[in-house]
Amino acid sequence: MKFTNYSPDFGLFILRVGIGSMFLLHGYPKLVGGAEKWEGLAQYGLPFLPEGIICVVFGLAAALAEFFGGLLLILGGYHRIACGALAITMAVAFNAKLATISDVSSFAKDAGWPLELLIVSVALFFAGPGRFRLGASS
Repeated sequence: MKFTNYSPDFGLFILRVGIGSMFLLHGYPKLVGGAEKWEGLAQYGLPFLPEGIICVVFGLAAALAEFFGGLLLILGGYHRIACGALAITMAVAFNAKLATISDVSSFAKDAGWPLELLIVSVALFFAGPGRFRLGASS
């Protein structure tokens, strides 16, 4: 049986919904964690930031990027803005995880997940949302 009607748009839809759902699930506990959680998140990813309100703001930004970026990926609206925010968040997460790598075999376990999501976010940024979306496509 030969299928000749493959749709890149449907493939992008599946990828957006799948990855967007994962971002949503990872972002929700961070978002509802409150100021203490946000400050810890920022201090982990950006240890050079001084403690206090600046850390809370950066941590909240990361939580918002994951949760609402995931939601926007699912819907396909404001696609490139969401992908850009997610790529920046994953670049910071990847950089933070680099310190935990002891050898080549520990790379995938310790730093693979944020690197993979960074790559997917950048790829989706350039690919666009595809036809199956709601809202604006920028």
